[in-house]
Amino acid sequence: MDVHPVPTIDLRLLRGFGVKSKSDCSQDLQDDEDPEEKERKHKELELKPLYRELLYTIVHKLGKPASGETFSDGQLHSYIREAFPMSQSEHDSLMEKVRSCEPPVYCLMATVKEAKGILGKDISGFSDPYCLLTILEDEKESRARSSRAKPRKSVVKDAAADESIYRTEIKWQTLNPVWNEIFILEFEDTEGASFHLEMWDRDEQLSLAQKLEDLKTNFNSLRRMIKDAKKEKGADDFLGFIVLKLRDLRCTEDSWYELEPRTETYPDRGRCHLNLKFIHKERCLYVTFCSFQNPFMLPLLSQEGVPWKGEMSGEGQMLLELYATQNNLPLFQQDIGKWVAYSKLYQSLEVDSSVLFQQITSIEYHWHQQEPPHQQKQELRDSLHGFLRHGLDLVSKYRDIFPPTPKATPRLHTLLRILVQICKMKAFQKLNPADFELQAEVRAAVLEGTEDWFKTKKGLHQPMTKELAEIVGALAHLTNEVQEDVKNCKTVYNRVFLAEELRVSFLLMEGLMEPALASSLFPVYLSLQSIHKDKAFLQKRSPELTDFHERFRDALPYWLNKAFSTTLDRVERAVQVDQLKPLQTGSVPIKHSSSAVDLVTCVQPICRLWEQLSWPDPEEGFMLMVKLTEDVCRIVVTYCQLLKGRVRVLSEDSDHGVAVNMLCVVVNDLEHLRSVLTRLPTQLNWAGLRERTNHVIAESQFSNTLDSQLRQAQGVLEKEIRSALDTLSRQLNTDIETHVKSMTTRRRIPSKSTEDAVGPLMVFLERELTYLNENLVQENFNSMLTPLWTNSVKSLHQVASQHSQLEGLMVFAQRLLYTLECLEQCFHAEGNGLPLLALQSEEYKALKAHLTSNSLSSQQLIERFLERKVTQQNVYGAERYGAVTLLISYRRSDHRLCVEVLNAVNLLPMDSNGFSDPFVELSLEPVHVFPEVETRRTQIRYCDLNPLFDEAFEFLVSLEQCRAPGACLVVTVLDYDKMTRDDFEGEAFLALKAVPGVAGGGEEAVAPPAQEEFSFSVNTPPAQIRLPLMHPKPNDDSILKLLESRKGERDAQAFVKTRRRREKQSQEGLQQS
Repeated sequence: MDVHPVPTIDLRLLRGFGVKSKSDCSQDLQDDEDPEEKERKHKELELKPLYRELLYTIVHKLGKPASGETFSDGQLHSYIREAFPMSQSEHDSLMEKVRSCEPPVYCLMATVKEAKGILGKDISGFSDPYCLLTILEDEKESRARSSRAKPRKSVVKDAAADESIYRTEIKWQTLNPVWNEIFILEFEDTEGASFHLEMWDRDEQLSLAQKLEDLKTNFNSLRRMIKDAKKEKGADDFLGFIVLKLRDLRCTEDSWYELEPRTETYPDRGRCHLNLKFIHKERCLYVTFCSFQNPFMLPLLSQEGVPWKGEMSGEGQMLLELYATQNNLPLFQQDIGKWVAYSKLYQSLEVDSSVLFQQITSIEYHWHQQEPPHQQKQELRDSLHGFLRHGLDLVSKYRDIFPPTPKATPRLHTLLRILVQICKMKAFQKLNPADFELQAEVRAAVLEGTEDWFKTKKGLHQPMTKELAEIVGALAHLTNEVQEDVKNCKTVYNRVFLAEELRVSFLLMEGLMEPALASSLFPVYLSLQSIHKDKAFLQKRSPELTDFHERFRDALPYWLNKAFSTTLDRVERAVQVDQLKPLQTGSVPIKHSSSAVDLVTCVQPICRLWEQLSWPDPEEGFMLMVKLTEDVCRIVVTYCQLLKGRVRVLSEDSDHGVAVNMLCVVVNDLEHLRSVLTRLPTQLNWAGLRERTNHVIAESQFSNTLDSQLRQAQGVLEKEIRSALDTLSRQLNTDIETHVKSMTTRRRIPSKSTEDAVGPLMVFLERELTYLNENLVQENFNSMLTPLWTNSVKSLHQVASQHSQLEGLMVFAQRLLYTLECLEQCFHAEGNGLPLLALQSEEYKALKAHLTSNSLSSQQLIERFLERKVTQQNVYGAERYGAVTLLISYRRSDHRLCVEVLNAVNLLPMDSNGFSDPFVELSLEPVHVFPEVETRRTQIRYCDLNPLFDEAFEFLVSLEQCRAPGACLVVTVLDYDKMTRDDFEGEAFLALKAVPGVAGGGEEAVAPPAQEEFSFSVNTPPAQIRLPLMHPKPNDDSILKLLESRKGERDAQAFVKTRRRREKQSQEGLQQS
């Protein structure tokens, strides 16, 4: 195996590491001694004791290293000979002394921690485990096995003496025992020796009654009881064993081992957790652990310019591990030793900070758990003190050791962090009861170093003669040195000279503030603010620096006015050159113009001014924020006015399309500006200001003041956006009205189909809406659709109302209804436009109902009128005008409607004698469905308000006629008068669809045509129906008014005439009058 190359060691570094022998740890070499004598004493007193300790560790090493590579004794000897300046004769002499020393007692420190999953040997299913531990030579174990009459499970009990057997405690009733017991087992040599551990189950003698009781509670243990009866009385049960060859073990082992069986009955017997470590007893000690570590870090000096990160050579790592293990050193003591060595190494070598931080953290962690021995406490205290003093010495000379370079400055920061961490350690605070103010010590070190540096520079730049030119030149050189130092290091010169200069300068400017002077002071303010942010370089008693902003109060209004006027000028220039065209078209369009982008850029300096000022006083900062917010809002309002003027200038000589395009761009600009205003609180960091002013400004005052300013500006923007959108909407509405009027003029109604007449309007709308969608941002396009739809509905409603008496109104209404449906589809745009809920407003529903009614023929209107009357009859429950009872059915066999008038009750008295002469008229409506059916009448019943008729009538009508829309039986009760027209008692309406035999409730209703005659052989029984009599309300029906307007249709006029006559005879009209 190759040996790592080791450089020649500079012996002066050993003093820096603090390597001291055990015989004279505190003796220091005198500086005035002869160098050769000093080297000889250093070698005799420090190096040779350490060398002997290394040889002793190698000669008596036990086990393999726990981690890393394994090296032979020869390799280790070669390594330490190269690490130390020892000749071959010196090596042999020291080796002879080591071999003549009393050897240590070899020991194996075994920690039995726990076991898991062991066998249950008791009736209860658990065991009472304990362990037997010993170290046996292979020959003794063989003799013990051969001396037995028959194979037995026990080895430790038979082969070892009782005094060499170690036993753990018994853990009762468990399968997962935990011991954590430590045993130290001595042995003579690792060759031919093994570590033995046997686990047994302790059995106590139980009475028969106890065993029977266990049998009751656990019947499955019967087999276990039979087995117990066969074994020797009081004998323990074997659970398993572990055998480990000592020569195969590492110097430290911490593992789980499987419990092995003696037989194959139960191969799986669980696991046992052991910690094994080879240690020495009665060892000859020459040096401390702290001194022992140092030589193994010396080879790292070959890595010049590279910070050491804690790595060590394989040989050194192995020797350290063997030494720590042999002396049974806890991790805490090892960490303290490493810290002592590493901290001394830091004084001579560049060490990575993580190495020191790791040891500090580990020491702090273990300090809370245990305290080290007294000697190590002293070493730790001296080491921490020494490192602090060394660190402060480096800080005082930081200009030379840590120049302001990217590589050196982080090293200074790291050193300060380590010093801070040391002072925070509990160990340092306990070992150093005297107060140690690190901040004061660092300040004193910096001040002392600054004074020394200045004295040195002053001495270097002393004039050689007393000539004035040379004196001025020397002063200039010294001033340049100081200026460069102030620039790079921000040292105490900031405080020494700057405060007085400020005081004198502002005294000269008092009462003379003007714009140019205020502008020149702004860079001064920024510089002082930068210095103020670094609190470490300010004197607490220097108000010129700590309250520097007070000196600039007079200049602050000039700064704000300059920012406002500069921004406003930029906005005006941006609008003047804006052509009001979209910035970018295509797949990713930018729909606003150049001035909107320029405005955002122009407003940014105001936000940046707030960041630059960072005004320290919170209350004044709030007033400053109010002013800045007000300025931004004023600029926004001014921009709106400038933009409107720009539109007027550019649209004077342009056509309609260009003007609309520019108007769309203006709307997009305003919308973009509104989004900028929404982000203003974030850009100005209102939340941060709110936290700063929480104790001086109330929440309500803060929100009301700033939010109201913002809302006011947003309101102006929304008003201008609505105004521009209204302008676009008005233009579109005018064009829509023109198209609607053009397609509904009288001369066009018969000339074109409905689709052809509506076509130009839909083409126009599709073109315009597509254009607006492409040129408006989505928010504004959506907001414009709603008023445009509302105005379109109003336009159609106005046109429909103006032509209500137009001849040919039905065709006209059909065209308008089709137009309304097309507009609805256009504005809905298959779900991409307005939602149906927004489209179907109350005005829309009223218009659609009106046009639907007007688009119907007179016959359809009469049918709808009768259906409405039937509906009123079905919900009419009062009998204030009396009632009539019928027995009615339809015979499909002979197509006859059979009606039997039974009686009438509670009729109104129409004659002067307080009675009436009632009779009943039966008619089938509408007339165009039943043209050949005559009206039938009952006999007159004189002087009777509750007449009994019992008269039957038959109407020859088809089933199709009875099922026609609006088909109904009209029952009219009249009072007979000889001299005048009969008086009206009331009327009732019965839908023929509800009549038995027409409704199709039986099997005959669903019979096929071929079986119709057979199915109708059994007639449906008639139904008795009581119908309350109703009186119509005069002039209350819109259908009658619509029919009345159709003068040229004779049937419609006849129907209206009949209904009007009934309205005149109605008692409802008399009550209203």
